[in-house]
Amino acid sequence: MSKKQVATTKAPGAIGPYSQAITTGSWVYTSGQLGLNPETGNLAEGVQEQARQALNNVQAILEEAGATLDHVVKTTVFLKDMNDFAAVNEVYSTFFKEPYPARSAIEVARLPKDGLVEIEAVARKK
Repeated sequence: MSKKQVATTKAPGAIGPYSQAITTGSWVYTSGQLGLNPETGNLAEGVQEQARQALNNVQAILEEAGATLDHVVKTTVFLKDMNDFAAVNEVYSTFFKEPYPARSAIEVARLPKDGLVEIEAVARKK
């Protein structure tokens, strides 16, 4: 199995010993993306804007890897507060179309930089 690191300046750089994404064969695995603006390094304001920015970051990483959101087969959404589930769904539904990717949503005690939402994706390129 060979794997290749994916890196783009259109999404925040890794803040630890990990890659923005890894490709292996036709598969792309993104690391979790916070709602960080890649130009400023700051979190967006509010859970919906953080979700939007996180998904923009996922999209930029996928594009760098030669994939699109249409190639996503699975996402994981980490929420600081499960009460934000509906608000995040409003934003999420504007990025994906049917058939929607499989998804897990998990409430966590804390996210890096005290983010409100983090999203990761698995995609299969054609």
